[in-house]
This record gives sequence, structure tokens and C-alpha cells, in this order.
Amino acid sequence: MISSARNTLSALNAFNKKMNVIANNVANVETEEFKKSRATLVEAPENSVKVEVSQPEDPGPTVVEVKDGQIEEKQMSNVDLTEEIPQSMVAQRGYEANLATLRTYDEMIKSILDIVG
Repeated sequence: MISSARNTLSALNAFNKKMNVIANNVANVETEEFKKSRATLVEAPENSVKVEVSQPEDPGPTVVEVKDGQIEEKQMSNVDLTEEIPQSMVAQRGYEANLATLRTYDEMIKSILDIVG
């Protein structure tokens, strides 16, 4: 039973890190030349969950500006909110599901202690 709680806690930590990566991407959606990060949840030893963070090399859109008669090209962020928002919803639901599992585990332990004690 202890290992299931440990696995649930590792999943909670993983979803928390995934949400932090998504929040950083959304916060920098308008930052020039910002490259998004992608958090992928993978199975780790003993059925726990770990996070692998990578940076896709997709370029952001190029914007042309004219300043004082000079043409400047700027590369914008490659963050796409149509990807980030659904990913944040999935991470939130995963976090909530694991939190509910941990609460149920806590209630079971309390019941067992009441029966034994």
C-alpha cells in the first residue's frame, strides 16, 4: 500500500512540473525568440512517474517591422496557445485524479487504524 501512495505522490509532482512548464510557456507567449518547452510524463522504475522536459526546435513566426526607415525581422515565440490550453486542462485533471486517489488512500488508512486501534 505504501508504494501506491509513493506512486501517486510521484504523479502529483510530475503533473505539478508539467503545469509549471505550461505556465512558463504561456507567460512568454509574446516574448521575442522564446522557445517553448514540452513536459512529457514517462513511466519510471517501480511504476512511478517522471517528467522529461524538451525544447522543440520549431521556429516562431517572423515579424517584419519598419523603424526609422530600416526593415527589421524579428522571430517571435513558438508558443501556440491552442496547444498549451488543452495541455493545461489535461494536466489539471490528472493532478485532480491523483489527489483524489491520495485522499482515498488517507481515508482507508484512517479506517484501518480505527478498526485496529
